[in-house]
Amino acid sequence: MYDIIGDVHGHASLLKKLLLKMGYVKTNGSFYHSHRKAIFVGDFINRGPEIRKSVRIIRSMVESGNAFAILGNHEINAIIYYLKDKNGLPLVNNSNKNFLSLIKTLKEFTNFPEEWKSHRNWFRTLPLFLELENIRVVHACWSEEAVQFFREQVPSGKIKKKVFRKVYKKPNSEIAKNIWLLTKGVNFRMPGDLKIINNKGVAPRAFRMKWWEQPFGKTFEELSFESKYILPDYTIPKQIIPQCFTCAESEPILFFGHYCRFNGPHIIKSNICCVDSCVNGSKILTAYRWEGEKVLNEQNLIQVKK
Repeated sequence: MYDIIGDVHGHASLLKKLLLKMGYVKTNGSFYHSHRKAIFVGDFINRGPEIRKSVRIIRSMVESGNAFAILGNHEINAIIYYLKDKNGLPLVNNSNKNFLSLIKTLKEFTNFPEEWKSHRNWFRTLPLFLELENIRVVHACWSEEAVQFFREQVPSGKIKKKVFRKVYKKPNSEIAKNIWLLTKGVNFRMPGDLKIINNKGVAPRAFRMKWWEQPFGKTFEELSFESKYILPDYTIPKQIIPQCFTCAESEPILFFGHYCRFNGPHIIKSNICCVDSCVNGSKILTAYRWEGEKVLNEQNLIQVKK
């Protein structure tokens, strides 16, 4: 059976506390459970105060066979940040704001460059999704089309640098769109001539949305999966609704992170669970202890607080 653990984001002490609470013990340098495995949903780095320790704990568990882990968008950004172009020059401009979230990670590994390089190489061995018996795990969004694309186009094993290079250089390519779909989900982007105001008086140009919902006839707030603000109850014009995906209740249970649920709800539907409790803001780390059930149970959510 599996323990699916939310975005750790450099909070090693909370991760240790959670593992111990769930009965894991440290043996030969790795946390171990006699009859369970942990599954990490990605986003191990950035934001928190113990990034290096967090990566070492997670990596040691995966490499010793005590856990699985998948890539999050933060790990992908770390891989891309260090890529070189064909002339051997940095692919990413240091002024690119999309990579500012890496600053804390880079500082923490300043005196450990070889270790950090090794971790980045290890990141590339991690899959973008998992399909296990009766459950699925992805960082942000399960799209059958995207999953099938990677089954066919990207061989299993270590993902080549050229894949991530293309993701950065050709953001409209099929491979880039599918990687970001799996690891960032679906963002609703406002047309230039449309402005709505949230409850904090701000006009967001984009918001994270419930990609598994049928979108037609829903309001902005009904389709929003933001936890930091409330959108107005205006029905979204059908002409501007982006593509959504399905997750029927007959499908396997799906676990993901990414969405900063704070205190929840974490169980979204009978077979959909978001285990990201936004540890850097809430100081809560969440896991779901899957016992083989086909309908999610609130009692199987485990949390620790700082």
